[in-house]
Amino acid sequence: MTSQGRKGYGLIGYGITMYKPNCAYSCRAAISGSALNCSIVMDDMKGMDMGGMSMTETEPECYATDDAYLQTVAYCVSVKCPKLKDSEKENWWYMNVVGRDEGQPDPKESYRQALDKVSSPPTEEMVSGDPLNKTMLVNKFDYVSNWNAQDQFEEQEDLHEKYGIVIVATCFVVPIVISLLRFVPFPGSLVTRFNSWIIEPPLWGSKHKQPLAGGLGLVPTRGQALFIAYILGINIILSAVSYRTVQPNSWYPDDNRGLIMGILANRTGVLSFANIPLLMLYSSRNNILFKVTDWSYSTFLLLHRWVAGVATTQAVIHSILYLRIYIEAGEHTPESKVPYWYWGIIATLSMSILLPTSVLYIRQKMYEIFLAWHVFLAVMTVVGCYYHIIFRFQHQWGYETWIYAAMAVWGFDRVMRMLKTARNGIRTAIITKVDEDYVRVDVPGVAASGHAYLYFPTLTWRVWENHPFSVASTITPQHRSGKAKTLDEESIVGAKHNIQVSTSATSEKSADSHRHPRKLGLTFFLRRQGGLTQSLGPRTSLPVLVESSYGTHIDTSEYPHLVCIIGGIGITSALPYLRSHPGSSKLYWGVRSEGIVHALDDVILLRTDKEVFVGNRMNVREVLRDELAFAGAQGVMVLVSGPGSMVDEARVAVSEIGRKGKVNVKLIDEGYSW
Repeated sequence: MTSQGRKGYGLIGYGITMYKPNCAYSCRAAISGSALNCSIVMDDMKGMDMGGMSMTETEPECYATDDAYLQTVAYCVSVKCPKLKDSEKENWWYMNVVGRDEGQPDPKESYRQALDKVSSPPTEEMVSGDPLNKTMLVNKFDYVSNWNAQDQFEEQEDLHEKYGIVIVATCFVVPIVISLLRFVPFPGSLVTRFNSWIIEPPLWGSKHKQPLAGGLGLVPTRGQALFIAYILGINIILSAVSYRTVQPNSWYPDDNRGLIMGILANRTGVLSFANIPLLMLYSSRNNILFKVTDWSYSTFLLLHRWVAGVATTQAVIHSILYLRIYIEAGEHTPESKVPYWYWGIIATLSMSILLPTSVLYIRQKMYEIFLAWHVFLAVMTVVGCYYHIIFRFQHQWGYETWIYAAMAVWGFDRVMRMLKTARNGIRTAIITKVDEDYVRVDVPGVAASGHAYLYFPTLTWRVWENHPFSVASTITPQHRSGKAKTLDEESIVGAKHNIQVSTSATSEKSADSHRHPRKLGLTFFLRRQGGLTQSLGPRTSLPVLVESSYGTHIDTSEYPHLVCIIGGIGITSALPYLRSHPGSSKLYWGVRSEGIVHALDDVILLRTDKEVFVGNRMNVREVLRDELAFAGAQGVMVLVSGPGSMVDEARVAVSEIGRKGKVNVKLIDEGYSW
């Protein structure tokens, strides 16, 4: 079943009305089942014989010219709508007495002209389904049952849209409000205890960055879990409240069960639509919430996955309920052949396939395939949702507005990506092999901070592929040898021991670097893990596109001490903090081989106190316990970046120490999360 009508702008209840004034719409609806003198009789048309009864069809031209119809509606409106102004009656009459279609004929006369032709009040009441061939009173039962049906339906549709707005608005505003609390001058010890108990620890166990159950996903932190619980809670509550049944009801006569089923189907459909722009926002690189909150991209990606799960569940419920409704009504076979039906199936199936094919294991092992597949199914979801509405309702009721919002969010993000890439132009990346695990990539002539996405269009046929990398430096040497520079022998205790980097060693390094002219450019250090990064190994230079800048730099000035717990290539995300921190800084860096240490020696700050672990495991708990004990009651910021096991160990250790309340400590997790 499809419906046609004039284009609406906005949402139902927010710019679009359905049956207002209901008294007038109910007058028309109570008559619409009766044949008029000008109706077309379709005897046995296409085998549709109804046991000897003739079927009729009434064209808009018939409604526009039939005297009995126009006068009966006019008299009903005059009686049932006493509080309605004449101008409002005339407006409704002109727009709706013939119907809702675009381009329909105007009624041959105005409301007042039709009413004036009723010389005396009619006394005979219509019989439901009987032809209308003279001015009559509208059947009271038909009027009430249509009034109830239309009033109840529009009320529920208003609520569907209102609740959708509530979900989107609160899931946008709540992160901002929560983030603003960081500017409230709460006592430091209270903040530390609160974060250590409520925000930072994993929801359960000791793993947050390490995969759960063989790669199904990640355990959220308690703070993340609280907001996820809010997302789940508000969607469940708003899917389940404010249901009202009313009888007599012309749409669901004596069928409150069917009425509730229809409301729930529509509610979940609208809320699923409302969640689509929200999940698009959470996954965007250019998410405006990055600018106004201190939440990480990893957190928003986690929320994106949960909102996607909610939207998919709602879409599945919507589809199952309508399938059951049409099967019970015996209308499934013809309905399933209508375009809106199979476009709805395409959208629901696309969403349902997206969930299992986006688990952590697949994202990690087949990222390039996952990315292309994910984008394809996301596009099919949006296209399917759009045409599901257009083929069903055209543009009458504004349901597609949610899809427009999703397209706008997605389009804004893509345009910003292109602008950020075009701003830097096509550059040449200079590739230097550090060792078997790492390569260095220098991109002269580009400035950026935080992290950037690199495209290597000539490296693979998948020209759209890009990966995020932390900017290690914004100054590159004018001339460099192809081999990584080495540290002084006195700086290295051994490949299996801690490396203590002395001040004299770094001073020599500084003097040496002044002998080599430097220029503006970006330096990245990449770990070769397969796929695109593995393909860089044999190259010495190749074209590159740089999409930058991303990420936010957290202010560390409130904490006099900075302790960095770093593993491997995670050092690149710590360098900006080590350079900018005004107080004392201590770096603990665990690496598997010396090559990356040698390569990075020329970008580590002179004043940084460092302890490097080559080839042996750092005791993160012991390091943090000693450092935080040394700091005493003064504030300490702990920055951690590296393998998931190291990050999780540091998170648990900081939380355990913070709960004791002896030192004010803040954790910064700069590790990338899939």
